[in-house]
Amino acid sequence: MKQAFIDIKNLKLSPLNVRKHGDKDGKDLVPSIKANGVIQSLLVRKNCEGYEVLAGQRRYNAALAVAKEQDIEPLPCLILEEGDDAAAIEASLAENIARLPMDELDQFEAFRQLSKQGRSIDDIASAFGVTDRLVKQRLALADLHPPILKAYREREDIGAGDLRLLTMATKKQQRAWWKLAQSKEEYPPFGHRLKSWLFDGDAIPVSNALFDIDSYKGAITSDLFGDEQYFSDSAKFWEHQSRAIAELAADYKDDGWPVIIHDVGQRWYKWDCVQISKEEGGEIHITCAANGEVSIHEGYLDEKLYRKRQKAEGQGDEAVQVTRPELTKPMQNYLGLHRHAAVRKELLDHQGVALRLMVAQVIASSHADSQHTQKDETTASLKSNKAEAPFKAERAEVRALLGLTGHDTQTLIRTKDEWERGLDPQDIFAKLRELDDDTVLRILTFVMAEILPSNGRFVEILGRLFATDMKDYWTPDDVFFDLFKDKEAINAALKDCAGERVADGNVSATAKVQKGVIQACLSGARKDGNKDWQPAYMSFPMGSYTQRGGIEAVKYWEDAKALFEAA
Repeated sequence: MKQAFIDIKNLKLSPLNVRKHGDKDGKDLVPSIKANGVIQSLLVRKNCEGYEVLAGQRRYNAALAVAKEQDIEPLPCLILEEGDDAAAIEASLAENIARLPMDELDQFEAFRQLSKQGRSIDDIASAFGVTDRLVKQRLALADLHPPILKAYREREDIGAGDLRLLTMATKKQQRAWWKLAQSKEEYPPFGHRLKSWLFDGDAIPVSNALFDIDSYKGAITSDLFGDEQYFSDSAKFWEHQSRAIAELAADYKDDGWPVIIHDVGQRWYKWDCVQISKEEGGEIHITCAANGEVSIHEGYLDEKLYRKRQKAEGQGDEAVQVTRPELTKPMQNYLGLHRHAAVRKELLDHQGVALRLMVAQVIASSHADSQHTQKDETTASLKSNKAEAPFKAERAEVRALLGLTGHDTQTLIRTKDEWERGLDPQDIFAKLRELDDDTVLRILTFVMAEILPSNGRFVEILGRLFATDMKDYWTPDDVFFDLFKDKEAINAALKDCAGERVADGNVSATAKVQKGVIQACLSGARKDGNKDWQPAYMSFPMGSYTQRGGIEAVKYWEDAKALFEAA
């Protein structure tokens, strides 16, 4: 005969069950089983569909009734083998179970006394005809803070479920919980809140891990009153889980799927999406619950994007952007202005280029650029760009050469209102006649730099030709990180800055956390990153971190590179 825990779905009554009359439903056992589970083992034997119950009909029927209202643990069973005497075993169990105290604390006292006498768990279980697990559950109460045990015995608002949860607490946690229970100003947590309190947030079951448990070096807490174990160190869990999620996402990407990894606990609803195939543009959405559970949603696309694409196809418009852009418009504007500032300053050292560019701009009827943005934060950030000061200094000198020092303006190229205030083109022309060719060429170069359009294709072309290094002018600031929002791109940037291991270890962390890691690398607070890191967006030509496109500056260079790569 051997002992096992068997799911109630795999049990059924045997037609040979000895109880044919009297109380067969076991309704009086329901309250006890709800509180304590099935204590005495059922007597079963194997059949073709699972196991049939030979003895324990009332316990089985009561457990069925409980299972209709709540989850129930697998039932303790003794499996008969060939040659076992079922009647003798049942009689022995009935005799032994009668000696078992009914209150779980009384059971604990009885088992503890036997344990002190040197009896093993197997010996104690055999003496009372119960399972080893039940003995372990009762002996777990020995680790409880004595006042908690006393309060439970005296029924001071501590339920059996809370008592069982507290067996998973450390001594320090138990004392802290009891202190809250005694406080007149604070209240101790109960039920689900107690589990969250014990595990510093949502308890993370071991069964939710995607990784090999052997690789986890932290503590694992076992729930003797349930079948689950829990990770004690949530930070270590998420480090391992994030790497597993990163590997999972990489496999999907290798298979040609666009993958979106949502923040832990972030809400994502299928009904906001349309389910379509990979070939039709469907995406993989990976969601992570706070308790570590990861769900894969295959072949979904945001309904708004889907409708937009449907409309574009109906109109025959293939140019409509139907994927989620890597960078928002404000971010692209921010990057464009900083890059523009750097390139136009370097244009000051390339007079021959400026002359030819001026001719091209005049032919194309270009107009002056005022570096306009609707974001005050971007305007403030632009002032810190190291290219701005020398450019403004050159503007002041050029204005002096033209005799314009008495006019208060932010640009040399005038607006319509400034012309109406008295500045006349013929006055400037007359002044230019007094200057030598080199000086005129210097002024022409500055004029070309000032009318150079920001966020335009010539910024990309000239930055490539000049091999402009943005590190000389700009470092990632708070405005950049505030505007940097795409989760996939942020994780790729983190990999670029701190390496694959750090990026994979944070793949399920929030965008804010991942950007914080990059900032810590830049400040030197972390030693495992590149403190001189620059995003791919600041290279020439501009790079990106995803394959989704939607970045205008990238497209500018792609359209122009065939003309300038040889140069």
